[in-house]
Amino acid sequence: MLNRIVLMGRLTANPELKSTTTGKSVTSFSIAVERNYYKPGEERKVDFFNVVCWNYTAEFVCRYFAKGNMIALEGKLQSRTYQANDGSTRYVTEIVADTVSFTGERVQKANNNNNNNKDSSSTTSEQPPLPSQPDFENMPIDDDLPF
Repeated sequence: MLNRIVLMGRLTANPELKSTTTGKSVTSFSIAVERNYYKPGEERKVDFFNVVCWNYTAEFVCRYFAKGNMIALEGKLQSRTYQANDGSTRYVTEIVADTVSFTGERVQKANNNNNNNKDSSSTTSEQPPLPSQPDFENMPIDDDLPF
């Protein structure tokens, strides 16, 4: 059987680290994932997914990610039931992430403190300097190709 989920989206809230009674670290959060297709003139639709991380992965997410940050994750889809306080049975489907990654999006420290201003003065993308001499040469065009 195959049960793998790979998603990339933005956190909808700051993740909060919790511990179980046995001392295991756990966090749960949701991510917003834009759909690939959209109708011209309409706003792009978004799907929201609930995610759970355990142990070191939970600690990693809580340390390095905040609301609005882009996150890439891999895990499995899992469903479970539980008894609510009113005695009813609740069904939950969530993603249990076992791998979490940065997406290459550069975020300044100020943005991690819930200051997600999108103006050009608060976000900068640093480009590596271009080499003065390229590592390749243009080859002469030869009309006598071997194929």
